[in-house]
Amino acid sequence: MMRLLMAAAFSIAGILPGAAQEKMTVVLDWFVNPDHGPIIIAQERGLFKAQGLDVEIVAPANPTDPPRMAAAGRADIAISYQPQLHLNRHEGLELVRVGTLVTTPLTCLVTLADGPIKSIVDLSGRKVGFAVPGVQEVMLEAMLKQNGLTNASVQKINIGFSISPALMSRQVDAVIGAFRNFELNQLDLEGVKGRCFYPESEGIPPYDELIYVANPKTMNRDRVRRFLMATELATQYILNYPKESWDIFAKTSKELQNELNRRAWLDTYPRFAARPAAVDQGRYANFEDFLLKMGAVPNRTPVESLIMDVTAR
Repeated sequence: MMRLLMAAAFSIAGILPGAAQEKMTVVLDWFVNPDHGPIIIAQERGLFKAQGLDVEIVAPANPTDPPRMAAAGRADIAISYQPQLHLNRHEGLELVRVGTLVTTPLTCLVTLADGPIKSIVDLSGRKVGFAVPGVQEVMLEAMLKQNGLTNASVQKINIGFSISPALMSRQVDAVIGAFRNFELNQLDLEGVKGRCFYPESEGIPPYDELIYVANPKTMNRDRVRRFLMATELATQYILNYPKESWDIFAKTSKELQNELNRRAWLDTYPRFAARPAAVDQGRYANFEDFLLKMGAVPNRTPVESLIMDVTAR
């Protein structure tokens, strides 16, 4: 009877026991870290396999590569950022958002708590570091504008991904593009307190930090749908069993087994998308309007060109 019930459950899901696993390649936005919890937990708990998927998880050599790899058909899915998707579409990349990984902004503008910057107005005449040209510069400009400053009010410095060191060494007075779940914890572990200015509180519309993107012309829609189902089940497990999930996640690599990643996990897991396939169309329309207002894009991309509901039958 139990075997019959199990077979029925697989049949309802559209997967038959012993069926061949379909291969998928998923490119992360960077090396494996707590931001990728649902993907790793889905892999470790056999949830992809239960959906008939054999998922290869790839860390890119360069964090700017994943969207281009998906657009070129070299990956089934890539992890990217909602703000970046808007710019990628204006660059002509064949990409759409097919799911959400982290539903809230993680990026923030960080200063040292004991430094001279107590408000964004105090950035006037100061140095601000950024990691990635483009979106981060637009966000900085918007935050400055919200507080009566302009781009000319600050000196912008490209610091690459040396975010915390550049701030601690006082090479810069602030950094845009720091992740509140990582850099603030990293500073604290070094005995330094950071202050975070949240973009969504400084004139920038709320957005999804991490999303799944794919090429709409080459993607296998059903395969992507099953991938999202597996990560949804993984997220429910994480939300119900955060400690056990952390233990599973950390055991996948010695590099993850440290206090920084443990703290980042605690700060990140409540932000995972409980319904990764669901989409807030208003967020995409609002952010597109924001970029147009800031002069970052020449025209408005329709929301239907930015997103796809792979669950629609």
